Amino acid sequence: MKELELKYGCNPNQKPARVYVENGDLPITVLNGKPGYINLLDALNGWQLVKELKEATGLPAATSFKHVSPAGAAIGRPLSDTLKKIYYTDDVELTPLACAYARARGADRMSSFGDFISLSDKCDKATALLIKKEVSDGIIAPDYEPEALEILKAKKKGGYCVLKIDPDFVPEAIEKKQVFGVTFEQGHNFLKIDDECLKNIVTENKTLSKEERDNLLISLIILKYTQSNSVCYVKDGQAIGIGAGQQSRIHCTRLAGDKADKWWLRQSPEVLSLDFKDDIKRADRDNTIDVYTSEDAEDVIGEGEWQKWFKTKPAPFTREARKAWIAKNTDVAVGSDAFFPFGDNIERAHRSGAKVIAQPGGSIRDDNVIETSNKYGMVMAFTGIRLFHH
Repeated sequence: MKELELKYGCNPNQKPARVYVENGDLPITVLNGKPGYINLLDALNGWQLVKELKEATGLPAATSFKHVSPAGAAIGRPLSDTLKKIYYTDDVELTPLACAYARARGADRMSSFGDFISLSDKCDKATALLIKKEVSDGIIAPDYEPEALEILKAKKKGGYCVLKIDPDFVPEAIEKKQVFGVTFEQGHNFLKIDDECLKNIVTENKTLSKEERDNLLISLIILKYTQSNSVCYVKDGQAIGIGAGQQSRIHCTRLAGDKADKWWLRQSPEVLSLDFKDDIKRADRDNTIDVYTSEDAEDVIGEGEWQKWFKTKPAPFTREARKAWIAKNTDVAVGSDAFFPFGDNIERAHRSGAKVIAQPGGSIRDDNVIETSNKYGMVMAFTGIRLFHH
């Protein structure tokens, strides 16, 4: 098949809409549902991301995409009991792929609501059972176990979008797109991200462990498919905070850091002990936790509809307690798709546990950025590679 007609483009008024290839056949097969324009943008970007994560680490990978940027991405490392609880894995017997999906979905659950999922490997039953419970628009994977496919086809009253991707498909070397009737043309970004990117360590501390290297590579691969400007925080093989599409670098760093803090706060004793009502839905629970862990939580504890979901009213999560718990998050890797222009980015990353950093370098203030990193004993590599994506 060379062409697929779509219901409409980015918005309902943008008709007609289709996707097609000029040579050969489309690399995707629709197994269920009807994909939309944005669904396919998410699917094709997400597939490239998880394919590269698998190639870089050797482990199955998953990503949760929303509006052409990942809300989360991860490789299939085992989950701790705490992560199983906050990711709502319940009684599912987790496979490596299911672990990757749980991590990708669980990093930023509010942003992942209504996502499009990409998997590097054949979707198994365990992963499908986790997806079954979540609000999602669709999935792309190289294949599906028969039982997993039946589970997914039943979502959204039978309308869940299930796509199969040809894992051997290679895009043409030149890619094109149009904006306002003007055609843009550029070479496809075939850049391979590997250990070579991390050889130029510019800080006094030059020791990178294997896990730190993997986490930095994961952050850079995620950034390759994230709308720029972007910064990504990674820990234990998964993104814990992604700041995408910001006009300034420091706002990317703050946004990603704030999300990383929220992820870590979900694991605090204060949150784990919240006494929720039995009939609360996942989205309401996620929204409530988001309010409870916010910086002004102790000011709004007696306000708002959100507190109706508790059996017993919780004690305020004070600023002091919140700050003390965040300080316990360590061993975080941070990647940036372009250089850090000021040391304030390093200061903000440090507050959320950053220990190792990868960025292109090339700012006229590189000395200040390196000096700030040295102040905290960080390791920073200059990759020399910009990873803008638009």
